Amino acid sequence: MEDNTAQFKVIANGPLQVSGNFELFDSEGEIITRQGPVFLCRCGMSADKPFCDGSHKKSGFRG
Repeated sequence: MEDNTAQFKVIANGPLQVSGNFELFDSEGEIITRQGPVFLCRCGMSADKPFCDGSHKKSGFRG
C-alpha cells in the first residue's frame, strides 16, 4: 500500500519540496495545485511564487 502522507524536504540552498497527499491554497483560499511534487520558493526571488523558478541560483541564496 502506498503512503500518501505529505512530505516536506528542504533542499540545501534551494526550494522546499512538497510531495504526497496535500492541497496548496492561494491567499484567497483557492486551491492552486493538488498534484506533487511541487517545489516552493524559499529565497523570495521567484517570479512564479509560491513556486521555485530557479532564481535562488542567481541570487546566491544560502539556507
